[in-house]
Amino acid sequence: MQEYKDRFSISSKVDFAIEALRKKTVGMLEPMSFLIAVQFGRDPFLILISCILSSRTKDTVTYPASLRLFEYAKTPEALIELSLEKIESCIYPVGFYRQKAIALKKIAIQLIEKHAGRVPDTFNHLVLLAGVGPKTANLVLGVGFGIPALCVDIHVHRICNRLGLITTKTPVETERELKKIVPKEYWIELNRLLVMWGQNVCAPISPKCSSCVLNLICPRKNVLKSR
Repeated sequence: MQEYKDRFSISSKVDFAIEALRKKTVGMLEPMSFLIAVQFGRDPFLILISCILSSRTKDTVTYPASLRLFEYAKTPEALIELSLEKIESCIYPVGFYRQKAIALKKIAIQLIEKHAGRVPDTFNHLVLLAGVGPKTANLVLGVGFGIPALCVDIHVHRICNRLGLITTKTPVETERELKKIVPKEYWIELNRLLVMWGQNVCAPISPKCSSCVLNLICPRKNVLKSR
């Protein structure tokens, strides 16, 4: 069986995975940033704010926290008018909510003072905003602007290594290597599909390999126990 799996080229594995997951993720809960985009439209500011809140916090907590905050502020100008205490009360109980409230105020100030109140649409400018790293910057570019960008989170990093598409140790390495093998038209979609698959099937511990549609192409690298 392993020899059969090894016959698949990397490019054919990528195509197979995308096509299979498009079908099998229908009905699964969308990742939080995509839910925000569905509800409010492609608004880079709202996507950015929700991404900041999502760090080290489950989507089930981040999404309602984002909605509570957006009741009071959907623009940098509105956000800057809120007190830290009000922001904290809206976003609690997201992880590190006090630090994130400070970061959100800083972002609002930066956007108003340096970008005329608009979220920049380049990676280099985005990562200069308070609390914004590569993952958030790429998600904002992809979901907020529709610009091809590879957002590599723990799910993308884990699953792509398990599939044998890459062999990397960090998300930064994963992003670099995936850009070499994943066609640009898949970049935005890849994160959405793998997040849903990672949350429901390809779990960090004891993934559901027996019922996984990717079993045909997956060598299960570094999987010690599965269901």
